[in-house]
Amino acid sequence: MSTPDPAAGPGPLYGQFPTALRFSVRDQTRNRLAGLLLLVFVPVWYLVMDAMAAGEALDFKLYSTGEMLHVDGGHLTLISAGLNSVTMIAGFVVFDAVRKALAFDRRLVFAGYRQSTLVGAKILAVSAVATGIALYTALAVLFFWRPAAGAWFGVLAGFTVIALAYGAFGLLLGVLVKRDLEGFFLIIMGGLMDTFLQNPLGNPLANEPILQWFPSFGPMQFAAGGAFADTALWGHLGLGLAWAAGFSAVGLGIFRFRTRDRTR
Repeated sequence: MSTPDPAAGPGPLYGQFPTALRFSVRDQTRNRLAGLLLLVFVPVWYLVMDAMAAGEALDFKLYSTGEMLHVDGGHLTLISAGLNSVTMIAGFVVFDAVRKALAFDRRLVFAGYRQSTLVGAKILAVSAVATGIALYTALAVLFFWRPAAGAWFGVLAGFTVIALAYGAFGLLLGVLVKRDLEGFFLIIMGGLMDTFLQNPLGNPLANEPILQWFPSFGPMQFAAGGAFADTALWGHLGLGLAWAAGFSAVGLGIFRFRTRDRTR
């Protein structure tokens, strides 16, 4: 698909948003490496984690009730492995697309596109791509574990919220850092440490209160509560959405600053 020339003008205002949305989605879905990671890495990662943790019994704390759940370690590890996969892939996809498109977005604003239009398009594109990544990752769980329908939807909701949070984090890094290496390192290491620390199998301190300050805490609590206690912890799901909103607000603020038309 050819890239439109900003010098030709922005066109009618009502046509700006569909055009901006189309190119935002295209930029975020054309990353072949991310697609390969999604299709291949996710099931392989599940396979490895399930083989390592199957048959283990763990104690997992639900902070909303103070209840200590005695859960299947293999199933809990599949949830944390899915969260880990989603954080890396969603963050990587959005970061790569936003960073590469930043110069072109600046040209679009200079040609007359509204910043609010570009911001809205990016928010919707990130939400759509993150939801798709979360859905595939949640469906892949079913090859290794068949939870009840309600429990699976809880896992899907947790995956979706953490995908939105790290998609927003990728957007923030895309407008903030100058090189790929820094962004990839922060996404990979941040997501790995964040989700790994939530699982008692690998972290003896996983039930400590300090973990409440991590982005994956709320989605992990929601997914585990739905899967093992038949409890919908909506407040904890809201914590993940708050992280997504915070990352988005800062990232889009920087985006508006970096794409402003300095000639006006």
